[in-house]
Amino acid sequence: MQDFEQEINVKGWVRTKRGSKNVAFIALNDGSTIKNLQLVVDLEKIAESELAFMHTGASISATGLLIPSAGSGQSVELTVHSIELLGAADPDEFPLQPKKHSLEFLREKAHLRFRTSTFSAVARLRHAMIFGVHKFFNDRGFYNIHSPIITASDAEGAGEMFQVTTLHLDNLPKNEEGKIDYKQDFFGKSSNLTVSGQLEAELAALALSKVYTFGPTFRAENSNTSRHLAEFWMIEPEVAFNDITDDMDLAEDMLKYLIQYALENCADDLEFLSKRLEEEEKNKKADEKSMELISKLKFVLENPFERITYTEAIDILKNSNHNKKGKFSYPIEVWGADLQSEHERYLVEKHFKRPVILTDYPKEIKAFYMKQNEDGRTVRAMDVLFPGIGEIIGGSQREEVYEKLLNRMNEMHIPMESMWWYLETRKFGTVPHAGFGLGFERLMLFVTGMGNIRDVIPFPRTPLNCEF
Repeated sequence: MQDFEQEINVKGWVRTKRGSKNVAFIALNDGSTIKNLQLVVDLEKIAESELAFMHTGASISATGLLIPSAGSGQSVELTVHSIELLGAADPDEFPLQPKKHSLEFLREKAHLRFRTSTFSAVARLRHAMIFGVHKFFNDRGFYNIHSPIITASDAEGAGEMFQVTTLHLDNLPKNEEGKIDYKQDFFGKSSNLTVSGQLEAELAALALSKVYTFGPTFRAENSNTSRHLAEFWMIEPEVAFNDITDDMDLAEDMLKYLIQYALENCADDLEFLSKRLEEEEKNKKADEKSMELISKLKFVLENPFERITYTEAIDILKNSNHNKKGKFSYPIEVWGADLQSEHERYLVEKHFKRPVILTDYPKEIKAFYMKQNEDGRTVRAMDVLFPGIGEIIGGSQREEVYEKLLNRMNEMHIPMESMWWYLETRKFGTVPHAGFGLGFERLMLFVTGMGNIRDVIPFPRTPLNCEF
C-alpha cells in the first residue's frame, strides 16, 4: 500500500528525459526493479537550467510527493520539489543511449550493461536463483561446503585445466630429467584451478550425510559456443546412502523448486524478459520460435520428467526420421555414441515434449568415479535434459567399492599419487552415495530465455576474452 501523504527522497540513474515548455518528465531507476519511477518536474518551480546535465545515464537525487499517476504506463509518480545532480553523463560520450543495442555491443560494455533493463533483470534473477539454491538445500538439512578452488587433482580426468604457478615463466627451473621442477613451485607440486568440487563434497558427505557445494569452476576448453564459459559456477550436492533413483528425485525436485521460486519472486523481470524474447524472435518462422518464457517455465513444473536409459534413447534416435533423413550433424549409428546437444534436444523437444532424464550410460564415455552396473559395460550415470539447453545436470551414483574403483582408475590412467585420499574413503566406512552437478549458468539460460551463456554471467570469461 502506497503512502501518499509524506515527502520522500529517491536516488537513481536517469533512463530518459522528455518534456514540454512547462513540465519535464524523468524516468528514474535505482536497479531494484524493472519498473522506472516517473519524476514530474514543474519548470515554473524548478529552473530548466537545473536539469541541463540530467541526461540519460546521469545519477540524481530528487525529493517530492508520491502521488497516483494520471498518465498511462505507471500507477504512481513523484512530483518533484527539489532535485540534485550527483553524477553527470555526457550524452556525446555515454554509450547506452535510449535505443536498442545488440547483445554483442553490450558485452563490450560489460562495465555499464547492468544499467540496461535486460541485464538488470538478469542480475536480479541471478540473485534470486542463488538465494533459492541455498534455501532449497538449507530447508532440507544439507550443509554447505566450501571446496577448494586450487587443486592438484583433475576431478573429470579430462586434463582441460588452468595451471596455477608462482614460477617465473621466462626462467623455469628444471630437474635432472630436464622437466619443470614443480618442487620449487608455491605448493611443491603442479596445481590447477578446479573443474569441480564433487570429490571434496564426497568426503564431507561421508561424514555429514547431506552436503552441497556452490562455487566457481574453471575449464580451459577452447570453445566459443553459446553454451560454454571458461569460468562458471557449479552447484554440486552429494548425499550419503542415496542411490541413482534418489539422485534423480533430488535433481527433479531442485529444478522444479527453483523455477517455482523464480515465478513467485521475479514476476516483473520474467514478464519483461518474455517480451524481449518475443520481440527478438518476431521475424522467425513459427516452428523456429521459442516457447513463450513463462509458459515454458510452467510447462516444466506441470510435467513429470521422462526417465529412460541411454540404450532406449539410442534406439529412439537411431530409428527417428530425423536420423534416417540425415538431419543430425552427428548421425546416430551405433550404441556407445556420445550424445550431442542436438540429440538431447530432439529427445526433449520433438519426441517426449518434456524434460528427460537419461540413465545407465556406457562406462567408456563417463568419468572414473561412477558406479559400475552388473552388465559390466554401463554405469549408474544420469543426465537431466531440458528444452533449448540440452544437458543441464550431470550426475551419478558413485562407485563405493574399493577394488572396483581402483581397477577403474587404473584403466583410465588416473594418477594414484594425487588421488590416494579419495581411494581411502572407500576403505574406511564406505557407503553408497550419489550426487550431481548443475551448471548454474545453464540454469540461468533456461530461466531468463537468453540465448547466449555470456549474457547470464556478469563478466564472461571465454577464449581470448578476460576483460573487466
